[in-house]
Order: sequence, then structure tokens, then C-alpha cells
Amino acid sequence: MVELLRHTRRAYAGARNRPLGGYLAAMAGYGAYVTGWAAVIRRSGAALPDRAEPWDVALTSVATFRLSRLLTKGVVTSPLRAPFTTYERHQGPAELSETPRGGRRKTAGELVTCPFCMSVWVGTTFTACRVLWPRATRTAVAAVATVAGADALQLAYTLLMDKATKD
Repeated sequence: MVELLRHTRRAYAGARNRPLGGYLAAMAGYGAYVTGWAAVIRRSGAALPDRAEPWDVALTSVATFRLSRLLTKGVVTSPLRAPFTTYERHQGPAELSETPRGGRRKTAGELVTCPFCMSVWVGTTFTACRVLWPRATRTAVAAVATVAGADALQLAYTLLMDKATKD
């Protein structure tokens, strides 16, 4: 069995180092995370909603985007990523570009620097929290979505000011 897995990894990646074992561990970790939330929800007796409200989905999408970016790119959250990444450069306003470290930390480094990957975890968390604590979660999601809106306005203002001072 072990030899079959090694052969599969070599056939898939060729000379490149792709941490398929790490990815399997990450998928198993995510499966355990979802299972844990499902168990908590079931034990709480909370009823699942009949359907997702479009406004909740929209706000949660914006909040998931913003929190995922903060966790994976934010300057202030770099200490959380430091054990798994190497600093490269500033990438934009209050954001960094980092490279995942090699070895056993590579998969974790890829996860903590990828906003698309992190959004799966953040979106799952917001969704589970909404089932358990709908009012508190709506408030938290609205706060994070508000920050995303403020960020967009800050960037738009900077662009307008740059354009105005160049003319």
C-alpha cells in the first residue's frame, strides 16, 4: 500500500515536490472540523434553517472574503503565519507576500497564505455559528463586512487622490 502511494505521488508530481500527504491531512482535518461543528449543532438541538437567506449569504460572503484576507495576508496577523512562512515583501496596503516553508510545514504554509483556501474554513465557521448563535453571528458578520466596505472606500479614495494630484 505504501509503495502504491509513493508511486502515485511520483506519477502525479514528477520531479516537483507536491505534498500530497499534507493535502490529505488538511482534507482530513477539515472533515474533522466540519464533523465537530455538526456534532455541536446536533447536541445543541439547534434547528437548521429551511433555507439560506440571500442577504445573509451576501453579507457572509463579504465577511468571509475580508476575514480570509486578513488571516492570510494581513501585516498584523503575520505572527500567526510566521512558523509556516517566510516573509517576501509588502504586497499592498497592510498586506504581505509570504512563501510557504518547505518540509512538513509546506501544506500549512500554503493554507495560511491562500485566501481562497482559508475562505473554506472561515465560511464554514460563520455558517455553523449562524446556526448556533444567529443574532451574535449576524452582528459579527456585519462588523467584518463593514470593515470590507471601509477598505474598499479607503482604496477608492486613495486612487482618486492619486489621480487628482497627478493632473
